[in-house]
Amino acid sequence: MTLRLYDTATAAVRDFEPVHPGKVGIYHCGLTVQGAPHVGHIYKEVVFDVLRRWLERSGYEVTVIANVTDIEDKILAKSADRGVPWWAHAYEFERELHWAYDVLGCRPPTYEPRATGHIPEMIELIEQLIADGHAYVAPDGSGDVYFDVKSWPTYGSLSHQRIDDMEAAEDADPRGKRDPRDFALWKGWTEATPRTASWPAPWGRGRPGWHIECSAMAGKYLGAEFDIHGGGLDLRFPHHENELAQSTAVGQKFARFWMHNALVTTAGEKMSKSMGNSAVVRNVVERVRPIELRYYLVQSHYRSVVEFSFEALEEAAKSFQRLEGFVDRATEVTGGVEPAAELPSDFAAAMDDDLGTPAAVAVLHNTVRDGNKLVADGDSEALREALASVRGMLGVLGLDPLAEPWASRTGGSEELTEVVDGLVKALLEQRQAARLRKDYAAADAVRDQLKALGVVIEDTPQGPRWSLVSTEGN
Repeated sequence: MTLRLYDTATAAVRDFEPVHPGKVGIYHCGLTVQGAPHVGHIYKEVVFDVLRRWLERSGYEVTVIANVTDIEDKILAKSADRGVPWWAHAYEFERELHWAYDVLGCRPPTYEPRATGHIPEMIELIEQLIADGHAYVAPDGSGDVYFDVKSWPTYGSLSHQRIDDMEAAEDADPRGKRDPRDFALWKGWTEATPRTASWPAPWGRGRPGWHIECSAMAGKYLGAEFDIHGGGLDLRFPHHENELAQSTAVGQKFARFWMHNALVTTAGEKMSKSMGNSAVVRNVVERVRPIELRYYLVQSHYRSVVEFSFEALEEAAKSFQRLEGFVDRATEVTGGVEPAAELPSDFAAAMDDDLGTPAAVAVLHNTVRDGNKLVADGDSEALREALASVRGMLGVLGLDPLAEPWASRTGGSEELTEVVDGLVKALLEQRQAARLRKDYAAADAVRDQLKALGVVIEDTPQGPRWSLVSTEGN
């Protein structure tokens, strides 16, 4: 089956054909590093990480460019409120973004350009837009430069809007604009902002507008035409609309596909920093394991809204633990197998159908359900095939507990793990001795003590085995 993806520009699911056979170039808009990332931010990273894994599994060589917006009005405002340099504020939260990438098992981009490292490319692009009649320097002497939206006939095509129906752009002082919907390419420096947040340009010292940054970086690293441009649905307008206008106005074909993931909401509202710290990634992974948070995000289709709640998150954690439990038990019985090279046809069909992870996860659970019936009978070729298949599917979703980064995250040192394992086994031996002498009250007391500590006991034909579960919320 051919990979098919939903393209926002055509509002249709289309066959995916890359610009260059066997190679895929992806640009997705990275975070404006104004604060710590929350679950809504990291959702996009997980979506595009799964896309990348599936493309690579399908035989493509994939290049992923994800920028860091490290100069922007919100960064300047928040750093001023904190009394720290804007560049120090941006770097602090850039590091927090990288931590969140890593903790959720997202592979880093092929390259991650910073906006401040590409000012010459932005100036060059703006100069070309001015020369071609699509941009103008504000006549008020401010040093601002604007894109003339009425100069580009297809403006509005990505978001399927008419210019006359659009509201005024709010990214700059409207006094220097020909049309209130024109948007800023360059913002002239004023004494209200640090001089360090400005660069020399032919029309006056200043800083870039938000939209020109991504046009310059996408074009530099992926060329005039590339395969997929992505980001959250909230970026479709005005950010991606403006990128498309800027880049095509200078003669680039730009992206063949526009992919937008839906938003993560809380109580029906878009998740934002104003809702507090409860959904910040660093805080959420204190409630559930990072791999369980990733599963929670993966199980939804990327174009469906995710309604975030800790109740739903904890239910998803239990669901993932069923998958993980099979992998652990089957590995214990078989001695372990490598992930399958060939995946179930239903799983592949789901992934090829616009990255249909809900159907793919359903195939996973069905395979585990059948595999669990084989575990009690001991090692067999059928069990090995089921385990290999499950590990292969989990690998595509970035959820294989026996693969990196999860395999090495034991939650403590090897020495401590060995001590805990020894103590639990000693208690299990006491429990077994109590059961043999039919002192079931004593046996149950051991089980209950362990459960209170988050240690769950499962009796199997191979003997009792234990696992840790979160005790949060209990």
